[in-house]
Amino acid sequence: MNEEILYKPEEIAQKLKLTKGTIYEMIKRGELQAHHIGRYIRISDTQFKAYLLKARGYENIYEATLSTKNDETFANVGSVSIHVSTILEGNVKISIRPENIILARGTFISSARNLLKGKVIDIIIVDNSALVVVDIGIPIKALITTKSLNEMNIKKDTDIHVVFKTMSVSVYK
Repeated sequence: MNEEILYKPEEIAQKLKLTKGTIYEMIKRGELQAHHIGRYIRISDTQFKAYLLKARGYENIYEATLSTKNDETFANVGSVSIHVSTILEGNVKISIRPENIILARGTFISSARNLLKGKVIDIIIVDNSALVVVDIGIPIKALITTKSLNEMNIKKDTDIHVVFKTMSVSVYK
């Protein structure tokens, strides 16, 4: 059985070249997930990798099982199947950058293999950007301009299509 590596906050501080106090603050703010074991705090390797991906702009991170059908590879996240390009097999993690996702009011012909229908469940506006959260069977975040949000008349409960290329999906163990 594979046991996951658990790091002390001091070890994460060394890896990130930050102070131990900064790591504790990141945990307190919820930026870095951690396990509280008695009076000790430990950060699993999975939690550390998730933080690194999020820090690099990857927000849509999912656990998936790969399958192949008609020479196409899919990452299955619950009932949602996402086209991916990988040589990996079995259980993986996938991530999709929010700025790589297109929102559309209808379907259209394109080279993007992933066209998933959903419903807007949340909208977070920061400056000229809107982070639109869409339920496609799993919550997925798309980053668009507020101009696009307004022109497309996207509001909570709007039916919308989420579109992204196979190559926009990062697959890793």
